[in-house]
Amino acid sequence: MAKDGPNWDGLLKWSIANSDGTRPTRNLSEEDRRWFMEAMQSQTVDVIQRMKEITLVMKTPEQELEAQGVTAADIEDMLDELQEHVESIDMANDLHSIGGLIPLLGYLKNSHANVRAKAAEVVSTIVQNNPRSQQLVMEANGLEPLLSNFSSDPDVTVRTKALYAISSLIRHNKPGIAAFRLANGYAALRDALGTENVRFQRKALNLIQYLLHENQSDCNVVSDLGFPRIMLHLASSKDAEVREAALRGLLELARDKTGGNNGGLGEDDEKLKQILEERIKGISLMSTEDLGAAREERQLVDSLWSTCYKEPSSLREKGLLALPGEDEPPPDVASQHFEPPLRGWARTSDSDSTVKKQDAPLLLGPSPPN
Repeated sequence: MAKDGPNWDGLLKWSIANSDGTRPTRNLSEEDRRWFMEAMQSQTVDVIQRMKEITLVMKTPEQELEAQGVTAADIEDMLDELQEHVESIDMANDLHSIGGLIPLLGYLKNSHANVRAKAAEVVSTIVQNNPRSQQLVMEANGLEPLLSNFSSDPDVTVRTKALYAISSLIRHNKPGIAAFRLANGYAALRDALGTENVRFQRKALNLIQYLLHENQSDCNVVSDLGFPRIMLHLASSKDAEVREAALRGLLELARDKTGGNNGGLGEDDEKLKQILEERIKGISLMSTEDLGAAREERQLVDSLWSTCYKEPSSLREKGLLALPGEDEPPPDVASQHFEPPLRGWARTSDSDSTVKKQDAPLLLGPSPPN
């Protein structure tokens, strides 16, 4: 059976035969030129056209797709391709222009958990560091289904992906943060911390720390909701990243001056002191390798202790806060091997490089005419 797609072996042989310097240059025949162009064009993707085709599929009712044999896995693959396209900010903003944003947000309510999760991933990519797309998603009421999935979806992966999309949507987005607060987003974050999924906990803690850092007045809100005690518990987690994220959140609360406690956690200070002492003991027993990996945790423990108790932690006197060589700049290895002009040439070469893209199969056949 003949293979689909261009004849790459033939193209390679043709290219070598016409560029190895063993034969005189000649003008291409019309037939050769046409064959070569067809081979190249078969590997060129018109991104906007392809996004229109994907939009057509997303607009098709789920039942009709299933009747045509399109599976949830097919939809995931299609959304995966769309995610690659919208990594470009221009393409992300164009998705709304061609009518694809609304049906994408509709996939957040798909009956298949994997599709809901993948749709949230695509939304994350679209809005990340992209104020225009953040505004478009907010105007399309995209925060509502994301919050619904985050707070109540039965699948923890869907909840985690929705949380990541929310984080990307409201970061550096004051209207988004305000809408998150009004929608009782902090209560949903508290519930997320109560799960046993460490990845979910990490993402929730990271968003909490960001929100507290950006809006110090929210420290009172999270304190009233019982966050400090939950974060104190997570500061003893077996997962290092959860511990660090919990310590970062506690540090934001300890530095808060709006609550009138002049630094510290009020009634939870004694519990915090006990946990920090346990962490100092645990750090003291670490191997040299583990100490290196726990650099941020060491710094957080010392900062919390200093903020709450107005004195350095015992990590300093034990010589465990800054290990030998940690504050030294990394060695300049590159200058030993590369001259500056060569570096400049390498950067230029990299910027001029091109990436080949493979054509993706359609799910519903040819696209409608423009």
